[in-house]
Amino acid sequence: MKRTIKQILSVSRRTDIPAFYMAWFMEQVARGIIDVVNPFNQQVRQVPVTPQRVHTMVFWSKNFGPYLTGRYGEQLQAMGYRLFFNFTINSRSAMLEPGVPDLNQRLGQLRQLCRRFGSASVQWRFDPICHFITSSGAIETNLDDFETIAAAAGECGITTCTTSFMDHYRKVGRRTRDRIHFVEPSASEQVKNLLHMERVLSPLGIGLYLCCEKKALARLPAESTINAGACISGRRIMAVHGGKVSQRQDAGQRKTSGCGCTVSVDVGSYSLHPCHHNCLFCYANPACDRRRYR
Repeated sequence: MKRTIKQILSVSRRTDIPAFYMAWFMEQVARGIIDVVNPFNQQVRQVPVTPQRVHTMVFWSKNFGPYLTGRYGEQLQAMGYRLFFNFTINSRSAMLEPGVPDLNQRLGQLRQLCRRFGSASVQWRFDPICHFITSSGAIETNLDDFETIAAAAGECGITTCTTSFMDHYRKVGRRTRDRIHFVEPSASEQVKNLLHMERVLSPLGIGLYLCCEKKALARLPAESTINAGACISGRRIMAVHGGKVSQRQDAGQRKTSGCGCTVSVDVGSYSLHPCHHNCLFCYANPACDRRRYR
């Protein structure tokens, strides 16, 4: 009989489950099945989530505090699950990301994740790079704290940083019209940003990878070590945890823009699980949009 290849569970691109919905998630794990709503046609399918069907759970978050405090990772490991982490740490700006903890708290969480689950299973995402005009009229970015975060990540043994430039969705303009004005950086400014980040990361042993930035990658000089990235890489997950997962690219992601992610099943829900970080640049479904635009 043909052996079924185990799947990667993405928890989740659509919301921050580790920060807000771990109690719900653990209930579904106990059931062995999660009902997943397709965000485009609203059809529901049942996804088996037993250790026999799941190779690795990939958790995405900007605040792993509740996850760590509840010792959810240890509980899942005891049940037979392998774990991987995408930790987005951008800056200390309360204007851009009003719902996330203080930067020092998040760096402490990064240290705990690496200590408790191994730095090989943790990826740092600086995502997205934002350019914006404030009330003073000056163009600013959210890169001010990049060196501080990079130094902490290097000390933790992190070896990858994945980044991209902000996408200017219409909903973002509605959300920010009374606060700041996001602007699209020029091609030369994008290259300048990326090469600066590369210079900071290189001495720390951290590689810089681009998420869905094929055009920006093509503009970089030949000597640059920046590469296309994959927030969920089947090869890396197998290198960390062994076993076998599919190597197919995820057709549900933006392949034409340069997404290199391996196929996975995302179990979050835009409609059922709004994110309370309320980041101004969010493309998903932050709770603030539900209050203001419904």
